[in-house]
Amino acid sequence: MHTPSGTSLPVVPAALAPVLPSRYGREREPAPGAGVRVTPDSLPGLESVSPADEASVWLHDALLGPHSADIVRYLSLARSTGGPVLDLGSGAGRLAVPFARHGFAVEAVDRDASALERLEGWARRIGPQVAGLVMTHRADLNELRLDGSYRLALLAGAMVTAVPPARRPGLLREVAGHLEAGGALALDYTAHQLPGLIAEPRRTWAFQVPRFDGIDEWVVARQVFDLPSMSERITYYTARTGKLSTERVVLTTDKWIVDPERLAAELHSAGLHIEGRRRHRIDERTESVLLVCRADD
Repeated sequence: MHTPSGTSLPVVPAALAPVLPSRYGREREPAPGAGVRVTPDSLPGLESVSPADEASVWLHDALLGPHSADIVRYLSLARSTGGPVLDLGSGAGRLAVPFARHGFAVEAVDRDASALERLEGWARRIGPQVAGLVMTHRADLNELRLDGSYRLALLAGAMVTAVPPARRPGLLREVAGHLEAGGALALDYTAHQLPGLIAEPRRTWAFQVPRFDGIDEWVVARQVFDLPSMSERITYYTARTGKLSTERVVLTTDKWIVDPERLAAELHSAGLHIEGRRRHRIDERTESVLLVCRADD
């Protein structure tokens, strides 16, 4: 996780400067009127961030790496379904490589060729047994065409929110058509209460990225919701401070707000029924939802 030398990094706006704690002290609350929430364990929709270019790969890793508890939940599900596993929007292998290490054959699908190369390199470094269980497939989820059959398909890390609503039914039908009998599709997304979005269409969060190399790394994330289009834009302002210098970078990602009832109808239309639903409260207006869907008999 580093920024190549010579890269010009934009400056974090003063109004969004991170609220920094003392190195060994407790976190300070933001100053009155600052509009910045400090959260140690909940992140505002970072999951489907995709590196814009090679220079921003380190930020992608910094955002997702420490917050990968969902791997355990998805592995537990895979143990009940068996493989092969289809990892949609795999990125650099945050799920695919651990699955292969646990003996599951995995097809990793992503539109980013450099991410898939990093995934393959990671698997090879672990060893031929793991590398042999991973197959990569470069494709855009909006135009996905599959050839294989799978016991488990994953749209993890809120990847479903990266798919335009008009394209989502086609994606779900394509995946459902390639699930084996008794197979499952698991997906998660961030659910927002509509009154909360109306009352607060702009939100700003600050959090520290866990590091153990002597560098303090903070991220300020600004969410802007657009209700007419049911979309959101998240801009991440990141500052990394070492002994000699501070580096700053800005990264933006666009996502779609999921209507749970519409998603349920699309799953049903695709031949899938929701077998399980798990909710995790993020704040008073937001929760993370995990759905496990089975193919209709």
